[in-house]
Amino acid sequence: MIALMRDELFSADWDVVKRLLPDDWEASARQCGALRRSRNVANAETLLRLILLHVAGGLSLRQTVVRAEVFGWAKLSDVALLKRLRASANWLEALCWGMWSRWNWPAGLAQGRRWRIVDATTAQEPGATGIDWRVHYVVGLPSLACEFVSVTSFRGAETLCRIPVRAGDVLLADRGYSHRAGVDWVLSQKADVIVRHNGPSFPLLDRQGQAFDLLGSLRRLRQHEPGTWPVVFEHQPQSWAVWLHAVRKSAAAAEHAQAALRKEHGASVSAPTLELAEYVVVLTSLDPRVMPALAVLGLYRGRWQIELVFKRLKSLLGVGELAKYDADSAKAWLQAKLLTALLLERLEREAFLFSPWGYPLLGEVALAGVPGSAG
Repeated sequence: MIALMRDELFSADWDVVKRLLPDDWEASARQCGALRRSRNVANAETLLRLILLHVAGGLSLRQTVVRAEVFGWAKLSDVALLKRLRASANWLEALCWGMWSRWNWPAGLAQGRRWRIVDATTAQEPGATGIDWRVHYVVGLPSLACEFVSVTSFRGAETLCRIPVRAGDVLLADRGYSHRAGVDWVLSQKADVIVRHNGPSFPLLDRQGQAFDLLGSLRRLRQHEPGTWPVVFEHQPQSWAVWLHAVRKSAAAAEHAQAALRKEHGASVSAPTLELAEYVVVLTSLDPRVMPALAVLGLYRGRWQIELVFKRLKSLLGVGELAKYDADSAKAWLQAKLLTALLLERLEREAFLFSPWGYPLLGEVALAGVPGSAG
């Protein structure tokens, strides 16, 4: 993958890569402060080529500036390139936003909805005192194509509140996103959620307004048969009617989950927490008359597909460990990695729609022998 992007940067196919970027990608370089000075780097195209050669091409700063001079792109020092990279963080983020926001994915799995998996992963700078970053990511089902990406510091919590949502969306998320504020945000946008319930940290009421007895309800489940309960949660000061679906885990799966809890928390883990680990409990705003328990639990399994996306990012693009030590350059480096991932994903989609010439056409094509046919 890295070799592919490096080749594209040097070859005539760079014009194809540019076409995949947002329409205002060059103008936004100055708007975002990446090109406040034109000394050494004349324009946005040269700057982006340098950044991608360093980050996507896997070259050091020194190797990058040497090659840039050989190819006649620019003449600058490795320190100057690092400063350029630092100043480009906002621009690179804008390019990522522009790419995911303009993509028009298929309508969804059913009923014109967008089915979207939400998750986050971390990236670390080298060394014990390095800065952690959090990459917030959304992919669509069934395409697994990126629909949103954002980078924050390690203090940037996993919350649905940071995800752009439109009416009709269905967001699938794990227990890290099981907070009333985030679910309230999604529902207030006339969208829906399927999220792993986080036990006592997400208090629920029954439809009569009394505290919902979660463990007591789960204990009545029969082996291998899901259960459904109508519940309510409240958040400042809105009340939302939702549903819980749950199923018992197999004995082996329950034992594995409980062992993980004991390893993480030691003797402090409580008996109720260990008992809750025997179940998979999913909260959803989808009416079970439209989306019954088996369908919801089946869809929740699809959330795990995003782990494959993170594995690809970390193994093929090296997103798991940052190669910069200061905060500004680290964030810019990571944004450039994510932009590379988006470009490669878009190139892969273009290649899937195979054409004999192997790339998307850059303009209108006139019919041979028919004057004015391209207009």
